[in-house]
Amino acid sequence: MKYIQIRFILLTLVVWVPLLMVDAQVIVENEADSLNINKNPLVQVAYEKVSQNDLLGGVSFINMEELTKVNYNTYSLDNMQGYVAGFTGNSLWGMDGYLVMIDGVPRDASDVQPSEIENISFLKSASAVILYGSRAAKGVVYISTKRGRKEGLHISVRANTGWHVAKSYPKYLGSAEYMTLYNEALENDGLNAQYSQEDIYHYGSGINPYRYPNVDFYSSDYIRDAYNRTDVNTEITGGNERAKFYSNIGFYSMGDLVNFGEAKNNNINRLNVRGNIDLKLNENIKAYINTNATFYNARSANVTDGNDGDNVTDDYWTYATRLRPNRIAPLIPTSYIDTNDKVSWNFVNNSDNIIGDKYFLAGTQSDMTNVFADSYAAGHKKWTSRKFQFDTGLDFDLKNLLRGLSFQTQFAVDYSTSYVTSYDNTYAVYLPSWRDYNGRDYVELSQKVNTDKKSGNQNISNSYSMQTMLLSGCLNYQTKINERHSFDARLLASGWQQKESEEYHAIGNANLGLQLEYNYREKYYADFSAAVVHSAKLPVGNRDALSPSATIGWRISEESFMAHSSVVDNMVLSMSGSILHSDLDIEDYYLYTVSFDQAEGAYWGWLDGIAERSTNSKRGANDELTYVKRKELSAHLAASLWNKKVDINTSFFVISTDGGIIEPSTVYPSYFSTSYPQASFNSAIINYNQDKRIGFDVGVNYNKQIGEFDLSLGIAASYYSSEAKQRDEMNQWKYQNRKGKAIDGIWGLESLGLFQSQQEIENAPEQKFGGSLQPGDIKYADQNKDGIIDNQDQVFLGKGGWYGAPLTTGIHLTTKWKNVSLFALGTGSFGAYGMKNSAYYWISGNDKYSEVVRGRWSEDNKENATFPRLTTESGDNNFRNSDYWLYKSDYFNLAKVQITYNIPKSILNQIVFQQISTYVSGSNLLTISNEREVLEMSVGRAPQTRFYNFGIKAVF
Repeated sequence: MKYIQIRFILLTLVVWVPLLMVDAQVIVENEADSLNINKNPLVQVAYEKVSQNDLLGGVSFINMEELTKVNYNTYSLDNMQGYVAGFTGNSLWGMDGYLVMIDGVPRDASDVQPSEIENISFLKSASAVILYGSRAAKGVVYISTKRGRKEGLHISVRANTGWHVAKSYPKYLGSAEYMTLYNEALENDGLNAQYSQEDIYHYGSGINPYRYPNVDFYSSDYIRDAYNRTDVNTEITGGNERAKFYSNIGFYSMGDLVNFGEAKNNNINRLNVRGNIDLKLNENIKAYINTNATFYNARSANVTDGNDGDNVTDDYWTYATRLRPNRIAPLIPTSYIDTNDKVSWNFVNNSDNIIGDKYFLAGTQSDMTNVFADSYAAGHKKWTSRKFQFDTGLDFDLKNLLRGLSFQTQFAVDYSTSYVTSYDNTYAVYLPSWRDYNGRDYVELSQKVNTDKKSGNQNISNSYSMQTMLLSGCLNYQTKINERHSFDARLLASGWQQKESEEYHAIGNANLGLQLEYNYREKYYADFSAAVVHSAKLPVGNRDALSPSATIGWRISEESFMAHSSVVDNMVLSMSGSILHSDLDIEDYYLYTVSFDQAEGAYWGWLDGIAERSTNSKRGANDELTYVKRKELSAHLAASLWNKKVDINTSFFVISTDGGIIEPSTVYPSYFSTSYPQASFNSAIINYNQDKRIGFDVGVNYNKQIGEFDLSLGIAASYYSSEAKQRDEMNQWKYQNRKGKAIDGIWGLESLGLFQSQQEIENAPEQKFGGSLQPGDIKYADQNKDGIIDNQDQVFLGKGGWYGAPLTTGIHLTTKWKNVSLFALGTGSFGAYGMKNSAYYWISGNDKYSEVVRGRWSEDNKENATFPRLTTESGDNNFRNSDYWLYKSDYFNLAKVQITYNIPKSILNQIVFQQISTYVSGSNLLTISNEREVLEMSVGRAPQTRFYNFGIKAVF
């Protein structure tokens, strides 16, 4: 790794230094030309840039360079659903994933900071992404980084500092209330109380919190009020006719809310260095080189995993949901030890972990380690990530061979690696025994568990690496006949591959592309695009497929009947139809082959008594397995009205996804499978499922200038519905069919409230979910009237909004007056549902109690109960998906407010600065929702935060 970094830095210096020494002549852009460019900018689409006026739909874009002047962000795609119609925040047009490309290379959106971005294109329609091949079948977000300009040397420095403040914390019961209610749960189960009233009194009194602990994970004892995030970013640009360069050096550091032990030093820091160079080698050849290096570190305290089988790395926040308040006192003062207790003092004097010279680490037989002791004594770890990205390209003007002919090529190689370094210490805890003497509490250290050991060795684990390589070539031909007929043809070959460590097969995308464009007087448009895709996930003979797309467009505003309109400046209507072949939903290789295994527990034997496992067929071969197809019809309308005061961009789409792969359970007769030993001769992986999405999006922007006052208002909205058109199912009851229901459906039982008496239970259908039913348990509807309530009674409850809520909205406002601007952004999500199924709500057994249990059912609270009866059993009847736990996740969020002040140029002319801007901002300020508390609360992970920031930008 060290040598890779050195080589990268040397390469960067070799390329940058000569360019920084170029005597760049200052060339001032003509202001009128600049305004004209802003009114009709070039938009990046697949392998070309197109004038905004000539876009045929299914494409939206954001000018990030302009946006960051009024809205400072910390993430490249932050709240983009507020600006871009059709983008839900995690999908385009409700598809369940999209490809991010940075400067034409598949990368992560987090690889680039907002300050490095020039613009972002959102390619939503199938016709817009078809040339990118199979892996782009669910949309592309194309991020273009900034380029150098023909101007003198410019240096821009931006600094920000702000504080994250938690929006809310989970609310858990204190020790005394927990113990009281746990006794009630035991009583409900017919068991004896575990805690005496005397114990409960002591734990509730707070007289000795060490002997009778009442631990609140979210108190100021362990949590800061706020933590800081600071970043500094420097941009250097310049160039002339021959060479232009852009460079960006940025650093940010961010703290953490936890405020004790090693966790007090939890932090994240990131350093990035980017250099983009454009060269004009001669009149016919241009070249560019883009380099980027990112150094990322995240330090945290070592926390022992809870071994609860959830495959989640435990940290402070996961323990905060589990460790009961009366379980353990994290630290006990040594002052409670009797001065004559030589055994205890011997333990203390020989311990390496006396915290602050006055606290020892306490434990119990069940808690020989705990998150508090871990943070003080188990050491720390650091997750380290290094990314090096390089891409270069050549642009040949082949006009000497044929006027209008050109060729572009790009090569990229990215390499990233990550690993964890840690100092893993062991420590001893002491089991305290308390006694009273002369009215005072004393503690004896009755037992020492484990040993204190600091090896001083740095351990390395969790190594991971990924390499991306890309190569593409594109031959272009443009011509115009009689100033009326414009032709544009494009032939391309592209391939990229991402290889991950410990993965045998690399993720690959290879395709040939053809695009033919024609327009008549920029009035009538026609586009035909096609891509030949290839995938090694499919059997030989089915690995190649042709994806075609056709689009027609009509600029209505150029027709004679619109010539004298005082309203319409420009209006383009377009329609497209496409069929995209994709392997995105084929998760693994060799699914088309036959598979055998040796069944667990199934044996056969020879006569001599030797037993062998049986070999069984798991699935048959399917040489007909093929691509999943995205079939799309879409219509688009783009209009500019009232002398560009109003811009409208809207799309309507119908998407059918055919051939989703499944392991069939009802397509083939049941005798092809056996239950024991489990075996099947089915073609277990086939193309079968069909989905349908119908929706529209609309974006409206309004701009108005009144004297020195500027107003810009934008609205974005997206709506879609999804339907499962075909499923492998043969349910006895039609209400259980997934066919005809939303793809992101939440399924569960219909609740009828809580049982109020044993007689009501006896008169109700039998609920077969384990355990004995009692008053206070949830009562369910018998959908099929068979007298039994089981999984056959589950029904569709609502849309989960996994790929975005049915309706996503955004509104943004920018006002400017003289040197002051105000920016505000709001985002909304409507029509989806959520399930209160976290450990905060589903509480049984020995779980920690949250405040929701205060509304539990009891004989004294029958009529007003909002929570089932308490139980120390599994609670299987109550804690399962049902509309009892369902909630509407509708919300509107005031996502951002920023006030910016630009120091007048009359003042700047007297100093060395060309521009100085200062601003204050707030993010995630307000959520309006009937379920605001549910939406703002994070359980088992770090709290959601509001972010208050102050920044300054100076241009030299």
